Amino acid sequence: MASPGGTSSGSSLLHNLGSHEDLQALMEQKKRKRMISNRESARRSRMRKQKQVSDLITELSQLKKENNQLIMLLSITTQRCAAMKAENSILMAQAMELSYALESFNETAHSMRGSNLRSNMSMWDGPQLTDSFMSPWNLRHINQSIMASAEDILYY
Repeated sequence: MASPGGTSSGSSLLHNLGSHEDLQALMEQKKRKRMISNRESARRSRMRKQKQVSDLITELSQLKKENNQLIMLLSITTQRCAAMKAENSILMAQAMELSYALESFNETAHSMRGSNLRSNMSMWDGPQLTDSFMSPWNLRHINQSIMASAEDILYY
């Protein structure tokens, strides 16, 4: 005997089976959607990482170029410094030589003035030594050049 409840229970069982299949299909669809989303996210992540690496390579290249320029500038500056030190040493030696020459000249001039005064007192008022000879700033009569090389100066 077929009861109306039995048929309805059979159709509800079929309906439950359909609902279970629908649920499975829905879960499959969500799973595929999540996989696609994950793949897209991974692709974006790889692209970001690739861009970061590319930016770092560009920055590295720029820093290497700047470093080479600074090394060259340091080398030039070091060479100029060494040249200036050598030139300074030469100029200092020349200044010392000139100072000694001036001191010697002043002593000679002072000595000559003293002997002139003594001779003037004992002798007549004749012609005196010219002022150009006695002036320490008029050194036309000294015609000696001072020469020194950087190598000579560096050993003192």
